[in-house]
Amino acid sequence: MLDVCLLGSGGMMPLPYRWLTSLMTRFNGSSLLIDCGEGTQIAVKEKGWSFKPIDTICFTHYHGDHISGLPGLLLTMGNADRKEPLTLIGPKGLERVVNALRVIAPELPFPIIFKEIQGPEQTFEEKGYRIRAFRVHHNVLCYAYTIEIDRAGRFDVDRARNAGIPMQFWNRLQKGEQIEAEDGTLWRPEDVLGPARKGIKVTYCTDTRPTKEIAQQAAGSDLFICEGMYGEPEKAKKAVEYKHMTFTEAAALAKQAQPKEMWLTHYSPSLVRPEDYMEDVRRIFPRAYPGKDGKSVTLDFEEE
Repeated sequence: MLDVCLLGSGGMMPLPYRWLTSLMTRFNGSSLLIDCGEGTQIAVKEKGWSFKPIDTICFTHYHGDHISGLPGLLLTMGNADRKEPLTLIGPKGLERVVNALRVIAPELPFPIIFKEIQGPEQTFEEKGYRIRAFRVHHNVLCYAYTIEIDRAGRFDVDRARNAGIPMQFWNRLQKGEQIEAEDGTLWRPEDVLGPARKGIKVTYCTDTRPTKEIAQQAAGSDLFICEGMYGEPEKAKKAVEYKHMTFTEAAALAKQAQPKEMWLTHYSPSLVRPEDYMEDVRRIFPRAYPGKDGKSVTLDFEEE
């Protein structure tokens, strides 16, 4: 199962009731962040989750409301005597930007691994996550992310027994490991596993105009978290000018992608009550909800 928490749902500036942009997921003992806006540490504490398992941080782009919380988070992780490497993923310029921010966090007891995204789309494998970064349309280089958790096929006991595979190897084969016996016999996971089953998929997208790639990437997601900078219809022109999205534009993308559920996020500071504009959104896509700080869900693999 995958735990997902929208830590911060605000854009541009933090408010007393709304932290800046950040998403956190937990899977199999490892945590992942997408963006780290101001207030992210407080949001994690308010949720009751831990900084310790964070192994990967992905950045959509380098505007301050998406990365300004990073130096403080690095200091907190360092003060907790973390030794394990931390992987950072982001657009071109990642190492330069992070090292500039680290002027106030110069000494850390753990290494940082930088992975800059190359081209319009790139896939990374990290701690059981398959992370697909894809370019979106903002006024600076910006990416959205699809996170997928694969699920292997069902273990076939009869096939394992008929193949003469000792029981002590079954668990390792089920986890995808190839086994070589002392006599040279090779047993592969595909010898004992059925077809791959449906996994878990989450798509996260902020700071962009609508694009066909967003709908394609979000297609069939269990959860689609999408920017809704403006709920007010009269702000549509402003959304075009500053390369953001309105609530109804996000809903139109969800209608194309048909995720199980959509949450809106990255609200303008002027947008005080997102729920006031949800009626128009749900006419387009009924399974839409206004995101808010601390909103979370546990996504389970589908029962068969």
